Amino acid sequence: MIRKLGFILALLAILVTVPAATAKKKKAPDKPKPLLTSKILNGLKFRSIGPAFASGRVADIAVNPINHSQWFIGVASGNVWKTDNAGVTWKPIFDKYGAWSIADVEIDPQNPHVIWVGTGEYNSQRAIGYGDGVYRSLDGGKSFKNMGLKKSEHIGRIAIDPRNSHVYVAAQGPLWGPGGDRGLYKSTDIGKTWNRVLFVSKNTGITDVVLDPRNPDTVYCAAYQRRRRVFTLIDGGPEGAIYKSTDAGKTWKKLKSGLPSGDVGRIGLAISPVNPDVLYAIVEAEGKGGGVFRSTDRGETWTRRSTYMSTSPQYYNRLYCDPNNVDKVYCMDTIGKISVDGGKTWNAYGNRHRHVDDHTFWVDPENTNHFLVGCDGGLYQSFDAGKNWAFVENLPVTQFYRVSVDNNKPFYYVYGGTQDNNSMGGPSRTTCRAGIFNEDWFVTQGGDGFESQVDPKNPDIIYAQSQYGGLGRFDRKSGESSSPSLLREKPTAGIGTHR
Repeated sequence: MIRKLGFILALLAILVTVPAATAKKKKAPDKPKPLLTSKILNGLKFRSIGPAFASGRVADIAVNPINHSQWFIGVASGNVWKTDNAGVTWKPIFDKYGAWSIADVEIDPQNPHVIWVGTGEYNSQRAIGYGDGVYRSLDGGKSFKNMGLKKSEHIGRIAIDPRNSHVYVAAQGPLWGPGGDRGLYKSTDIGKTWNRVLFVSKNTGITDVVLDPRNPDTVYCAAYQRRRRVFTLIDGGPEGAIYKSTDAGKTWKKLKSGLPSGDVGRIGLAISPVNPDVLYAIVEAEGKGGGVFRSTDRGETWTRRSTYMSTSPQYYNRLYCDPNNVDKVYCMDTIGKISVDGGKTWNAYGNRHRHVDDHTFWVDPENTNHFLVGCDGGLYQSFDAGKNWAFVENLPVTQFYRVSVDNNKPFYYVYGGTQDNNSMGGPSRTTCRAGIFNEDWFVTQGGDGFESQVDPKNPDIIYAQSQYGGLGRFDRKSGESSSPSLLREKPTAGIGTHR
């Protein structure tokens, strides 16, 4: 009996263990190998195919005060570019860093090799790039290091004390929500540590900051309360104001005398280098309270000089003082304006044969007829105070929203819609030894572009979108378009997209 029982138990053990042993020996199915691997992709390199015939939105210009042929350009949707020969050639110097949307570029007045970059453009558009704080270069832009304020998302402006390189950063903070790195920050150790010297609230950031050049302990800044929603922009509130400090940011006073009260939107500030007692402010305010204000007593009292307001304050509202004339001031706008009587009257400073939507400005202190203007169409230069302009046509920073390709042979074409620079198409390659030229690109529909699609059977037929639901059909062979009214607009001008 015991023998039988032992045999049965042994048999059961075999029956139990055999499947397990069999399972161990069973070979697992081979995993499918990926078609694309990092090893394969590492062999591919990006190459630029353009275009630059319309370029893209330039947010800021910094010119070396010692060498006026060296410029740094901050692009709202295209990183930072540098030229050492006044725009003849350019080099992208920020492509490998964490943000592609640039708000501000500043050169340290003490050391032109020290470059500061504020990321995350400063307007409040529906389509807007955010950043990851501020960067610093110690070698003239050859390399950059992130110096913090990574949750600021949108930098208004950077100001540098010319005596000691102390840095102030006006951080607007996140556009779509509260909090983040929001307020006016100061660093006394070239960005290693930051102290928030002015904080208004979790909903209100700082959009502008200027220093008195005689005594940089005197600091002025503008608070900006805003919030973007899908359906609208809340562009202002009761916390918008101008603040002043006379002790390098330790204590602050809100400036009120002569300035609007109630809900205030975006404010642009400028201080005259000719007489720093004189400040200008363009103030967006509720009702009819806004306009251009001037103070002649270091901000203690203000007088409204005019009711002039830029067409979209959240998009523009930047002022620049002339380096030699205290009464001459420039304002960014759809068509940029100039006042020669201290802000009383405003006229266009010149828009002949160039793009609209000006955002940044530089006046040569040695020749005030020499301007640089950055706008939605790129960078322009004038030597006759704005009467005529030279377009810098080698900056390929067009802001594409969408791209698509066709089935054309032997080389396929690339199409897309761009911010304020039409819908367009161009070849991926040509038979020309010199490569692709601006003239190889062509416009398929005017206005702001979005998505483009090509007929899969006939690559000469392109469908393109424009703002507010516009849809057009373009025939490459005949040049015929179903939306001729848009194509008759200025070829690089957008239409009403700034809100």
